[in-house]
Amino acid sequence: MKKVFRFALACMMSASLLAGCSAKPQQASSVSSEKESEESGTVTIVDHADRTVTVKKNPKKAAILSILPLPAMLTVYLNSAETIVAMEPASMTAAENGILSELFPEIRNVSTDIMNGDDVNVEALLKLEPDVVFFNAGNKKEQEVLENAGLTAVGVSPTKWEYNCIETYNQWMDLLNQIYPAQNFSGKQDLINKYAADRLAEITEKTKDVREKQKVLFLFQYDDKTMITSSAKFFGQWWCDAVGAENVAHDVPAENSNAKISMEQVYTWNPDVIIITNFTKTGPDDLYNNKIGSDDWSGIRAVQDKRVYKMPLGTYRTYTPGVDTPMTLEWLAQAVYPDLFKDYDIRSDVKDYYKELYDVTLSDEQVDKMYTPNTAAGDIGKIK
Repeated sequence: MKKVFRFALACMMSASLLAGCSAKPQQASSVSSEKESEESGTVTIVDHADRTVTVKKNPKKAAILSILPLPAMLTVYLNSAETIVAMEPASMTAAENGILSELFPEIRNVSTDIMNGDDVNVEALLKLEPDVVFFNAGNKKEQEVLENAGLTAVGVSPTKWEYNCIETYNQWMDLLNQIYPAQNFSGKQDLINKYAADRLAEITEKTKDVREKQKVLFLFQYDDKTMITSSAKFFGQWWCDAVGAENVAHDVPAENSNAKISMEQVYTWNPDVIIITNFTKTGPDDLYNNKIGSDDWSGIRAVQDKRVYKMPLGTYRTYTPGVDTPMTLEWLAQAVYPDLFKDYDIRSDVKDYYKELYDVTLSDEQVDKMYTPNTAAGDIGKIK
């Protein structure tokens, strides 16, 4: 039986309820009305675009644009996808090809007909009558469209916290906690933070004396038309820093995910390890067998040593912030420094992690699916 945790840190609301419950018996009716007030009405917040927004508390209908990991996060947070009425197709491909749709089958029913190419399909969105629409706080065009349509829009930022997966995740949760005060499972959030902090501390300690850092190249997107990596301004930099590696593309001038590179640059860097995200359909075999365009990877050290890895696909693509971050730290540390982290039993640890947080016993087949994801999840179209 599936029992998945929900996140929240609504401490002030909890304290208020506890105080009410300790009141005299004749005040029971006021306690009841106080609870009803908490679960209805509105709350005024400052979103990640620094806008003051009044939002319906505990919204029953939420649509999500641009912030591709958020549908998975919100599903886990609420222990259900039933209140998510719309999300982008790229979020759905991760859900369908990862384990999220196995844990929450209802997510397959969420509408993805909310975009006309790169533009928001306002008519389709209005028909869904969402109580709140989450959008990328840096996407001013989407913000204006949503505001002009009279929709309650809340900006969520993936960039404000230096692409630190742990901090960004917590900031997103803090925002959700304000909007969904009825969700009160702060213990689970504390547990996630403890797992992440423990893994990060272990990895930092073991890699602090490494004399020659492993040189890592992230392939964020790669096909016969383009090759995009992570410069210092993207999540790949944080992952490299977290496991004590060198990001070979650190100095590539770019904004966010637009660090386009060439095969000539890859030869100059000659990385020890190549990490491929699930934002592309390309896999290790494509590099080993030179299947992409006319590019020849045979002279690259990582290819020669068979050290090309596809990132795991858990509840979402693990390159971005999410509940899988602690386990991804383990996986990446072992991939980059196998001798230092040979004691990590990742299959066993991820089963323990999911059991403790989700009360789910992962099967061997599900673990295989997470750590050897198929290519379909990389079919995401154009990243805005």
